[in-house]
Amino acid sequence: MSPAADDEPGFGETDLLGSLSHVSRSGGSASARTVWVALGANLLVGVAKSIAAVLTGSASLLAEAAHSWADTGNEVFLLVANRRSNRPPDSTHPLGYGREAYVWSLLAALGLFVAGAAVSVTHGIQELIKPEPATYFVVGYVVLALSFVLEGLSFLRSVRQARPTAELFGRDVIEEVMATSDPTLRAVFFEDSAALVGLVIAAVALAAHQATGSSTPDAIGSILVGVLLAVVAAVLINRNRQFLVGEEADPRVRAATIRALLELPEVARVTYLRLAIVGPRMVYLIGDVDLAGDDSESHVAIRLRALEAKISASPAVAGAVLSLSAPDEPSLSP
Repeated sequence: MSPAADDEPGFGETDLLGSLSHVSRSGGSASARTVWVALGANLLVGVAKSIAAVLTGSASLLAEAAHSWADTGNEVFLLVANRRSNRPPDSTHPLGYGREAYVWSLLAALGLFVAGAAVSVTHGIQELIKPEPATYFVVGYVVLALSFVLEGLSFLRSVRQARPTAELFGRDVIEEVMATSDPTLRAVFFEDSAALVGLVIAAVALAAHQATGSSTPDAIGSILVGVLLAVVAAVLINRNRQFLVGEEADPRVRAATIRALLELPEVARVTYLRLAIVGPRMVYLIGDVDLAGDDSESHVAIRLRALEAKISASPAVAGAVLSLSAPDEPSLSP
């Protein structure tokens, strides 16, 4: 088959798929920057909270310190996930290493559960059994305020990364973060969200401790922070599990893919399409198409291979396998 003319659109260069291809090209570096920002913020916050926890003796501040150190460790996992999942395909992994991102992100979520949730709940229960008075409350309030600013900046970074794709799909940011195939973005967004809520809980618990002279509110605050982290970790573990098991692409991506295929001059109709997510912002395409014209079998095979190569050239497509449609198969519509 002769190559498409220069003025003919390539696969995925229009509408939704064109935008998704742009997101795929820039997504890896954007995710890495988001994780680096979160790592820097959590490291600074972890040091500050640890010092404040020692000075004040506050159970909720200690829980927040454990939270920040857990998040810091998790960001390292996420950086590894981003780096290893971006390795190019090779003979042993022809579709690339994209799904490795979900493995490392799953380990990060487990770390959040063990190092954050379990430690916070355990220390809160110990504080209820053996209460300890808190001091230097002003130090605690200053550290919590500083932490809120730093965590807020990291959170806004993840929101800015998620917003373009959310607007593309007509979703709000939370829906986009839950649906995205990028596990590092989802992890940073939810960890920072939990951090901001946890800081509010810690501030209220510390104020109640100061007002009542009882460490019980502080202990309850520590337990609540732990429960919050457990819920976030469970959500992240479940989403990574779903992507590891295998998840179909968004229906809007499927419809846009059918439109893009039908816009190709070589394709008369599409009768079957499967889009498997194989990594962050990457799909593997399997389809049945009816080619335009009436060529010999050998020529049709050449045209199919050339069409697969054109589709696979899209940054959002890890690979494509096409077969010929049977005459009696119904056509798919976008």
